[in-house]
Amino acid sequence: MNKNKSPLILALAMATLMLPEIVTADVHSANSPIIGANVQELLNWADSHNPELAAMRYETDAASERIAPAGALPDPMLRVEFMDFAGRDAPNGFNPFPGKGSGTKYTFMQSIPLWGKRDLRKEVATAELEQFKGRRLVSVTEIHARIKNAYAQYYQTIGLKKLNEDILRLLEDLEAVTRVRYASGLVPQQDAIRAQVEKTMLRSEIINLETEQQQAKARLNATLGRTQDALLSTKPELRRLPAGKLDSAVLQEKVARTNPLLATESAQILAADANKRLVEKNRYPDVTLGIAPTQMGSSISSWEAMVEVNLPIRFDTRRSQESEATAMLAAAKERRQGVANQVIGELQENLVAFEAAEKQERLISDTLLPQAELTFRSALAGYENGKVDFATLLDAQKAIRLARQGQIKARVEQEMRLAEIEKMIGEEL
Repeated sequence: MNKNKSPLILALAMATLMLPEIVTADVHSANSPIIGANVQELLNWADSHNPELAAMRYETDAASERIAPAGALPDPMLRVEFMDFAGRDAPNGFNPFPGKGSGTKYTFMQSIPLWGKRDLRKEVATAELEQFKGRRLVSVTEIHARIKNAYAQYYQTIGLKKLNEDILRLLEDLEAVTRVRYASGLVPQQDAIRAQVEKTMLRSEIINLETEQQQAKARLNATLGRTQDALLSTKPELRRLPAGKLDSAVLQEKVARTNPLLATESAQILAADANKRLVEKNRYPDVTLGIAPTQMGSSISSWEAMVEVNLPIRFDTRRSQESEATAMLAAAKERRQGVANQVIGELQENLVAFEAAEKQERLISDTLLPQAELTFRSALAGYENGKVDFATLLDAQKAIRLARQGQIKARVEQEMRLAEIEKMIGEEL
């Protein structure tokens, strides 16, 4: 009886260990929608519900409303002068009403900036709008990257937890076998005790992974703008990786065109350049035109016209303002170059890490894992025949577990590095 039962249990245990897929079940709730079957669902949710992105949308809308006022004429001025409305020589005594006294003068004045100053102010406001758009895109890419990274960690904890649960069931089967063989006097009691120790260690790892899973879930819900008790899918799937090798030169060219940080700094340069030209225009005067009808009684008795010109003679002030604008433009250019160097460096760093994780996963899948499975089968047969001790069988089981853990971690590392690369280029690959 024992000889027939033992091979069956071990065969089932080995089949359990060889399962490559993460198979879990969703916990449904009637009160909370379950999202997160793939990362795109989370990205779409964040675009609609993340408070930071909503605030950036409002700030961008506000910046767009500044363009029209920047290029508009200033409000006109109205001055009303009551002449001889009181005093000894006042013809009507104290009478501050229009048309009384010596008359009432109404002066309408309109200040008109010349030399293209209004167009330059509008250009500055437009460049500032582009800065806000760039900053919003920076926030979008950073939040998307945080979501992708947290989702990959969430996937990893679920995958490792499922793997440990499978191995725990395997150890339970192996423990049952050792008890049967111990009762038959074929193996020492130490084999059963060793299996129990391994099970306890696995349960401890599972507890740690459950904690990490809840932490990843908390990070995701916080970034998504959801409550902490909101449900996430327990069957996460990572995206399909880009086909072929990522070309460094192509990605660097994309960074130069589409990186949000560089776009923001470029808009800053445009704003600083327009502001410099506007400050230089302040060397030239503006003009104020006015017209002033005078009312006597109930009719207009006379008309006056006026031209007012400011005199920009504070040359020391102008030179300081121009020097400041020139320095700000130079600073914006240097800052953009610094950001470009940093972004290219981070891109290369993540490319190297992505390729290393890709090679690691391929090595595990093509070489290490098949070798570990073959070793386990051999150890399993040897243990059945009494030629291999239980420690050797456990070591073979551990080799498969470590290989599968490495496989999951390498895949997750690729996903996280890919998220960082996409943040650099500002678009999905």
